Amino acid sequence: MSEPAFQLSDGAADTVCVSGALTFASATAAFSAIHASLARDGRRLLDLAGVKHSDSAGLACVLAVLAQTQGRVRVRNVPAGMQVLAKVCEVDQLLG
Repeated sequence: MSEPAFQLSDGAADTVCVSGALTFASATAAFSAIHASLARDGRRLLDLAGVKHSDSAGLACVLAVLAQTQGRVRVRNVPAGMQVLAKVCEVDQLLG
């Protein structure tokens, strides 16, 4: 069974919600889509509660979005697996 592709949806007025998988297969497209969605209407929050699967590319995608927005965006509901990977890679402090 294949993993669900990533999807974006609007949460509260300032929130972009990500669901599905943030993996090597989706990271490039996810980065572009997330960045564009956050730029729209000055959104400031990236909610990862719906992310069911992530890998190092998914983590890199989120970190790249945060770097690109230069501290304007916060992330919440980071999946447990992504938190563990961030800690192992010593970049957990970058997730906020």
